[in-house]
Amino acid sequence: MLTGKQRRHLRALGHELQVIVQIGKGGIDDGVVAAVDAALADHELVKIRVGESADLDRHEAAEAIAQRTKSAVAQVLGNTVLLYRARPDEPVITLPK
Repeated sequence: MLTGKQRRHLRALGHELQVIVQIGKGGIDDGVVAAVDAALADHELVKIRVGESADLDRHEAAEAIAQRTKSAVAQVLGNTVLLYRARPDEPVITLPK
């Protein structure tokens, strides 16, 4: 679970990130989860867009993906979701205490 200070730090880092994964009308399938999982392994902090054609609530989509990828939701802003998962061996992002 992230603290408010940690979420703020991640939001600041995520501001300049580009969207890596988009969720379309197919919703959250195994392909989307695999893409998000791979992106989290590479980057730790990932920006995802929930498309207008996706018949999902953005908050529910964020929680569903976070649960399936064992990550934390740092932010839901508009149709954009910011997810964070530290690398188990060598984390690149240092969170404030």
